[in-house]
Amino acid sequence: MKQSVGKHEMDLTVGPIFKKLIIFALPLMATNILQLFFNAADVFVLALSGDDIGKLGTTGALINLIIGLFVGLSVSANVMVARFVGSNEKDRAEKVVGMSVLFALVIGAVLALVGFFCARVFLSWMNCPSEFLDGSTQYMQIYFIGMPIVLLYNFCASIMRAVGDTLRPLIYLVIAGVANVGLNFLLTYVFHMGVAGVAIATVVSQLISVILAMISLVRSNGFAHFSVKNMRIYKAEFKEMLKIGLPAGIQGCVFSLSNVVIMSTINSFGTVAVNGNTLAAQFDGFIYNAMNAISLSCMAFVSQNLGAKNIKRIKRSVWMSLAIVTVAGLVICGIVLLVARPIATLIKQPPEEVDYAIRYRLILLGLTYFTCGLMEVMSYTMRGLGKSTLAMIVCLSGSCLFRILWVNTVCKWVTEPPASYYALYWVYPASWVLTFLIFLPIYFPTMRKTERKINAESDLELNVSVQ
Repeated sequence: MKQSVGKHEMDLTVGPIFKKLIIFALPLMATNILQLFFNAADVFVLALSGDDIGKLGTTGALINLIIGLFVGLSVSANVMVARFVGSNEKDRAEKVVGMSVLFALVIGAVLALVGFFCARVFLSWMNCPSEFLDGSTQYMQIYFIGMPIVLLYNFCASIMRAVGDTLRPLIYLVIAGVANVGLNFLLTYVFHMGVAGVAIATVVSQLISVILAMISLVRSNGFAHFSVKNMRIYKAEFKEMLKIGLPAGIQGCVFSLSNVVIMSTINSFGTVAVNGNTLAAQFDGFIYNAMNAISLSCMAFVSQNLGAKNIKRIKRSVWMSLAIVTVAGLVICGIVLLVARPIATLIKQPPEEVDYAIRYRLILLGLTYFTCGLMEVMSYTMRGLGKSTLAMIVCLSGSCLFRILWVNTVCKWVTEPPASYYALYWVYPASWVLTFLIFLPIYFPTMRKTERKINAESDLELNVSVQ
């Protein structure tokens, strides 16, 4: 008997694909963009207080590198829960939910210790400018104290997306984000805590969102239900989670490692470049996160329909996602380019930093970011099909290793500014296009193989039922 989905959940195996893709993706897109607004608020409040925003900019790639491996497990939780929704295995979905909460808390505690005690060492390895080192270290230490909270929210949000619930995470983010902005101003302007105040505000706001998300999972009567009794290791589900999650996590780590290498090069350009890059990242991040929402939506569609053994619906959702991500990337790019300079001027950033941000990074990356979306749709499709290792190999070779090679060859040959700035940032679109082109000839045979497997399983089930 088909288990009914919960009140806030969505069955992606039936109904019009385009409509459900949009309904699923829009709240997720709004969530990602609002998250960026609130992250940008950290930067802007720090800038308005007269502090250097580079203290935050130098930490991002390093934080992503350290937590990337374990955030990959949240991707596996998403894929598995979505698949169990499609195959109508509610008990197994609940087991994954319980394991996910356990992993988040245990791994978060370990990362809190590593990040707190090793922050300064890691930043020194990245050639963090000496004038930023103390502030960046302080921010990282406070951020990592809250790592169990950060990971738990990642897992909770991933599980909610797997069952088609993208609206409530948006609501929770709005509540937490407003608290974050309020605390930013309070701790920075009233208590004059500078970068430490920004870090504390971030952790407290994450705690608010985690509490709300956990209440939702506990109260759920659908596939995303959480029960304390399920907080243990289940052998079959654990093996599958590692099979999907470890490659995704390794991919995230190496991606972050390549970005750490790039950030180290930017650090060598000086303070103006670091601050300008930090400023530009706040703007082009809006483009990326909008497209990432569509890629995640595609993964949920693929996973649920794989569980339901509906290959035609999988194919249609992939091609629709590729079309949507291209249009969304170009449209949002145009909007960002229109508002970037006025907003940067409003927060009184130095003109030379604004010029660097727009001229060397924002225009180039913004106009080509849709190719990153194409790459991610293909990558998340492979993960949704259970081919996480294949996705990892393609992304490592086409993006990560290529970027490291680029930085150590092209960027070594072109050393005079401003040519050296362009040489560095061109690595991003070049790697996106290369990776997408590698995915294309892999996608078609993978889909044919998946279709044959589904047909064989269906024939077997039919023969068993006849007997």
